[in-house]
Amino acid sequence: MTRKSEQLPLAFGHEPQTGRDDLLVSDPLSAAVSIVDNWPHWPSPVVILAGPVGSGKSHLASIWREKAGAADIHPTAGSDASEIAASGPVLFEDADRRGFDDTALFHVINSVRQHGHHLLITSRLWPMSWPVELPDLRSRLKAATVVEIGEPDDELLAQVLVKLFADRQLFIDDRLVAYIVARMERSLDAAQKIVEKLDHLALARGTRITRTLAAEVLGDLGNGHLHD
Repeated sequence: MTRKSEQLPLAFGHEPQTGRDDLLVSDPLSAAVSIVDNWPHWPSPVVILAGPVGSGKSHLASIWREKAGAADIHPTAGSDASEIAASGPVLFEDADRRGFDDTALFHVINSVRQHGHHLLITSRLWPMSWPVELPDLRSRLKAATVVEIGEPDDELLAQVLVKLFADRQLFIDDRLVAYIVARMERSLDAAQKIVEKLDHLALARGTRITRTLAAEVLGDLGNGHLHD
């Protein structure tokens, strides 16, 4: 198939909106949103948000960071993470992916408990799946409040796509949104990539975003069925 000639579009920035008012809430996110909204009245000093890639953990973490005035930490050997935790709320993102030192994280948890602060951790996996060898840390993690974020449902994916297109001053027909939702990977991260690639290709080819273009993008990203 011969594609139209493409021009190089200007690299305009499209920063994702990560404020509380920009958060789209549906059932898979409701429990996690509630725990963030209810801060500082948490059931425990440590809260862990666990969910798949692209489920909204980073957006929620960003909202909580701003709301709580939290500092980012990475509890590694020799880090000052526990000292930072003694001064106020702290955020540790992607614990399972970035890794951590057992003793350092143990001291961070002790620090927030001792000083009446809070620690928010995000992870793709539940803490019971983390490679923790220190018994005292495993005990501390068992006492944490774990909130699961499920995969986004069709309603949320559709809302997210509409929002991402609107962020780029693009307004797409509902039928096209439904077509994309039915064929895309079930993640908010995939929605971001699809919108970005559709916008880029439409600009490069000087064309509208159509079902044909959407099918091409879904195929390139390994989603959907090009012959639908």
